[in-house]
Amino acid sequence: MNRQAQAVVLLLLGGAVVRASVTDLYLRYVKEGLRPFLIAAGLVLVATAVTTLWYELRPPATGEHEPGDGPGEHGHEPGDGAGHHEPRVGWLLLLPVFGLLLVAPPALGSYAAEQAGTALAAEAQPSDYPPLPPGDPAPVTVLDYASRALFDRGTSIGDRRVRLTGFIVAGPDGQPLLARMVLSCCAADGRPVKLGLTGDVPLGLPNDTWVEATGRYSARVGRDPVNDAEIPYLAVESWREVPAPRNQYE
Repeated sequence: MNRQAQAVVLLLLGGAVVRASVTDLYLRYVKEGLRPFLIAAGLVLVATAVTTLWYELRPPATGEHEPGDGPGEHGHEPGDGAGHHEPRVGWLLLLPVFGLLLVAPPALGSYAAEQAGTALAAEAQPSDYPPLPPGDPAPVTVLDYASRALFDRGTSIGDRRVRLTGFIVAGPDGQPLLARMVLSCCAADGRPVKLGLTGDVPLGLPNDTWVEATGRYSARVGRDPVNDAEIPYLAVESWREVPAPRNQYE
């Protein structure tokens, strides 16, 4: 791989990163707040590639040796056919380009949730939570509800109705759980937060079906068979299927 080929690969890689960053594609890989850094990194790659191509393709200045006019790199004499090339492993940089442009995987879903234990595995400790958002029902995330239900046993929820959105994943007993993947940085460290469901349980739905559930705090607690962590429950009063949200992670 010569320098011109390196620059083209770098240009494709930078362009793929920028394209993913200005659309919602990047949300399948990293947290939403990392978008500015991805755009900046992609632009740096593109600028580096363009600069390299300009340097390699520009006409030689007066007095500047053409390739083959003088001793070559590494002491080779002109015309001996020993041009300098980088290792061929550099072509592997095309793989993430094809992955971003052609075969981008979906966001983590029920399969990943079934393989990992719920993220709220720490021992419950009393915590002071702010009041729930206004409205009836109050919109909350799966992570926020699960934290309040486990760490202060629903004290900050009280008798308020809550509305949250997640995807269906089959529980160990065949009953559906409501789950949402939580990221610390990127999809590689994604962990599920799982909720058990009582009351008007959405039965008969396939895994990865997105559901908006409305209900109240339930004192019932289950166990995750993967890591034996506690799984809080939601007493569902009503639910409906919804499209997958723009950002599927919390």
